[in-house]
Amino acid sequence: MEATAAASTGRTAWGRNLGAPVRAFLHAEAGGALLLIGGAVAALVWANSPWPDSYQTVWATKLSIRLGSHALSADLRQWVDQGLMALFFLVVGLEAKREFDLGELRQRARIAIPVIAALGGVAGAVGTYLLINAGHAGRSGWGAALSTDTALALGVLTLVGPTGATRLRVFLLTLAIFDDVVGLVAIAVAYTHNISFVALAVAVGLFGVLVALRYAGPWRGPAAAVVGVSIWIAMFKSGIDPVIAGLAIGLVTSAYPPAREDLERATALTRSFREQPTPQLAASAQRSLASAISPNERLQYRLHPWTSFVIVPVFALANAGLKIDGTLLDQAVHSRVTIGIVVAYVVGKPVGIMLASWLGTRRILGGSKLAITFPGLAGTGSAAGIPFTVSLLIASLAFTGATLDQAKLGVLAAAAISTLVSATLFRLVRLLPQAVRARQLGRTADQIVDLADDVDPAYDHIRGDPDGRVTLVEYANFECEYCGRAEPMIRELIAEWDDDLRYVFRHLPLADVHPNAQLAAEATEAASAQGRFWDMHDVLFTHQDALDPASLRRWAAELGFDLERFDDDLRRRRHAPRVNADISSADASGVSGTPSFFVNGRRHQGPYDEQTLSREVRVARARAAAAELESDRRSTQE
Repeated sequence: MEATAAASTGRTAWGRNLGAPVRAFLHAEAGGALLLIGGAVAALVWANSPWPDSYQTVWATKLSIRLGSHALSADLRQWVDQGLMALFFLVVGLEAKREFDLGELRQRARIAIPVIAALGGVAGAVGTYLLINAGHAGRSGWGAALSTDTALALGVLTLVGPTGATRLRVFLLTLAIFDDVVGLVAIAVAYTHNISFVALAVAVGLFGVLVALRYAGPWRGPAAAVVGVSIWIAMFKSGIDPVIAGLAIGLVTSAYPPAREDLERATALTRSFREQPTPQLAASAQRSLASAISPNERLQYRLHPWTSFVIVPVFALANAGLKIDGTLLDQAVHSRVTIGIVVAYVVGKPVGIMLASWLGTRRILGGSKLAITFPGLAGTGSAAGIPFTVSLLIASLAFTGATLDQAKLGVLAAAAISTLVSATLFRLVRLLPQAVRARQLGRTADQIVDLADDVDPAYDHIRGDPDGRVTLVEYANFECEYCGRAEPMIRELIAEWDDDLRYVFRHLPLADVHPNAQLAAEATEAASAQGRFWDMHDVLFTHQDALDPASLRRWAAELGFDLERFDDDLRRRRHAPRVNADISSADASGVSGTPSFFVNGRRHQGPYDEQTLSREVRVARARAAAAELESDRRSTQE
């Protein structure tokens, strides 16, 4: 996880190499949401400027790509909606797959309630729209009332929701993905009239090829790119909106943590290149470094900034342009299409989500605990009532002329109102009595435990409160620069939470990049045999540049150790099995670099500064306290 070249930046290793954890995904969504709003505002200003006709003229400009007698031809708006947005849905699919493989949803039972909630939200929204438009021409536009805008909803939740509430965001992300799937299926089934089944069959066949490429050799990356583009072209030719291809490709792109063997191989090849800087070794080292990271995370790292900060705002600019005047406002106030869309998103979808989630938790129906609190679900459900992307796509397929303008105005109004409702609900949640919030938190599903080996007070090295509600486990090594930077922060954290935090240190010497780390770890265990582990621990982190055998002996002498016993322990490598046991537990927990932290058994992803970890500890402490209160309440009832 370390990179010497970037050491002077002062950023943590995880901070520089986030890949695609949910935290980074959502951070980008917050910024992307602001740019999306900016794009929509710019489109409205443009469409209502003294040159309103130029807005339609620009986006109606034809752009063709021709190869011989074959051509792809569409106007600029279609290239944005069907081309660039395919990349957006690709990133959404990638993040969903990452959550399925590595995140909260790797426990498949946890997928059920967000899926049920998504279906309930769709049913509530579409049912509300059809109820308002029953017997009228606008009923054909029901699809414009069903889909949450993933980027905008996640961005709004990040801005108005509680800090650090990753579970809310994962729940909304999962719900929005299945919601998008329903929306894209609606486009394919209800709003596609001329389908080329030959082109569709080609797309399905190419998709099979793409799935098979995961077993191919080092050339699979370029081949997958070619096949992916070919799938998009085949879907474009089939008459079905090709953005579906992006989502499907993302959902089959694997995510996995870097294996320590792959990282060691990459280090060895990089070292070989340093010794012999040839083009061949440079290419080998580059391929090895890239292959250590899953294709899912590599693609997200490259594409996510573009989709959040460029593609989605451009989509807003291309589709949100609407000339708003007295005539349109008067029509919209009396339009069943406008009213149907607004009520469907502001009322129908959140109510459907709440009712479906409640049903999904009923034991009599085989349900399980909700991963989030019901007050949190209310705010999240309102955020799920924010439309934009798919809604405007379907509206443009279902309507034309004045009715399309009324539908667009309904989408924009629903997005604004749902945002205000969500922000208001989360503000009300913060005003709930602490006891009520704790009781709600105690009824949520338990956290998934990532730590393979439980903490053993008789075996592990522990600082802080041995009976603390929160256990912070760190895998570290004494030659790791970033571990050295984290060590003072850990002390501050223990001081801040001295009555409720149990800190556990475990060894993970990375011998391929830190030649003295293994011996230093064994030296601390030799110190532990003399009852002085933490004394040696503190000295070695203070003198990370002096961990050779002579220096280790010098520190032992200064600390007043029994040097004969200390020397004999190191010479015979008596404590190597103890260090290797920690390494094995790190491997079992999916840890490949240092420092790596676990909070109450849950892997901490992202920066490990004192403020971030303190927030993690605070959340874990609240959850543990709530679980205790709920357990006591049930015991009292029994």
